[in-house]
Amino acid sequence: MDEKPPARGGPGFCSLRCGLALVMHLSNLALITQRVGLSIAIVAMVNGTRRPAAPNATVGADAHGDPGGSAQELRPGTSVYEWSPETQGLIFSSINYGIILTLIPSGYLAGIVGAKRVLGAGLLISSLLTLFTPLAADLGVTLVVVIRTAQGMAQGMAWTGQFTIWAKWAPPLERSRLTSIAGSGAAFGTFIILCVGGLISQALGWPFIFYIFGSVGCGCCVLWFTVIYDDPVRHPCISVREKEHIVASLAQQPTSPRRSVPIKAMVRCLPLWAIFTGFFSHFWLCTIVVTYLPTYISSVLHVNLRDVSSLPTGHRIGSRPDGNWFLAARHHRPCRPRPRGALGLLLPSLCAVALPFAAPSYAMTLTLLILIPGTSNLCDSGFIINTLDVAPRYASFLMGVSRGFGLVAGIMSATATGFLISQDSVSGWRNVFFLSAAVNVFGLAFYLTFGQAEIQDWAKERTLTRL
Repeated sequence: MDEKPPARGGPGFCSLRCGLALVMHLSNLALITQRVGLSIAIVAMVNGTRRPAAPNATVGADAHGDPGGSAQELRPGTSVYEWSPETQGLIFSSINYGIILTLIPSGYLAGIVGAKRVLGAGLLISSLLTLFTPLAADLGVTLVVVIRTAQGMAQGMAWTGQFTIWAKWAPPLERSRLTSIAGSGAAFGTFIILCVGGLISQALGWPFIFYIFGSVGCGCCVLWFTVIYDDPVRHPCISVREKEHIVASLAQQPTSPRRSVPIKAMVRCLPLWAIFTGFFSHFWLCTIVVTYLPTYISSVLHVNLRDVSSLPTGHRIGSRPDGNWFLAARHHRPCRPRPRGALGLLLPSLCAVALPFAAPSYAMTLTLLILIPGTSNLCDSGFIINTLDVAPRYASFLMGVSRGFGLVAGIMSATATGFLISQDSVSGWRNVFFLSAAVNVFGLAFYLTFGQAEIQDWAKERTLTRL
């Protein structure tokens, strides 16, 4: 009798848990478009070639005299702001500050009040703040930074709460598939916003980037609070067969006694630091590519806003800074992931070093910009899932710590990029990519020196024997 529920309630696209994955897919899509939308909008929000008289001034599209041609394509009446590159870097990095602040508290809160409320509230708050962003920009850059930080806190709640949802809804043998469906929403959302963001800005004005995707998030909130429940046992619409299948599958998974996390042993573990360093290096460069891609294309290649949106067609969107969080649930056997992880750091570094020299060639620049995130995909089967080899018992905790290192790298790289390009556009971008390559090479050397794929002694299960 114990085996019948799993046999009857096997995976299927008509199951409620698959519907939950699709709803979460849409929610992740909304979250990432709200985050990346600013990278597209800021090309129209800030015109670095003009000389306006006052900050936060609302001007017509034909008043800038932009030789690059991007300003003439702006909708009349849209605001253009005097934000220096340092200010832009601060705005870009502020959302990561918010995510870090809620990375740990949101997981604890989800266990108390329920993941449905935490994730839904995070999505709703982020969507409302997105709708308010154009008004905040008119009121001043300080308010924009505050809005983006608060939005990061809301998104941190939404990202973290998903782990608790799947702990009660996903049978162990289906977690990889369900979490991949849900997590791919962030990849697809990045692709969508980079494809249509420039077109929306040109046709309707850049504020509509925030209005449209903020509204999409609010719509997802209605769907979320209507369809989703924390526990399949409490869901009023779930079939008896599926409920029995999920409950029986979760009851059969092996459990071990709860033990304290060996923090001291982790701090002294060099293979763990190799993973953390790999995360830091990987996210440093990927953050720059995802965040500053439209700005770089517009300012260096002088491509108009419409053509910026056509660039990510071959872009490996899954390289977004927070898109690999669901890999912790992937089933895999221990292996030696270092060669692929090493290539995932080495090849993007070579492309980054070559970028400044390829600037005169439009085709070569686009090729390198596509290769950087494309080759970094090799990290997915390298150090990103290396925690499952080194300490499988604490993989979830260590993935959270690793993601924290990635967020810190995102903050530092966005801030450093804004500072460097403010000094001089040509040499500034060159220094940005050289610095990114240096960070990657350092992470590569550290990972090759200390990285391992064997389970550590402090992470092994120990059986007590009595004589």
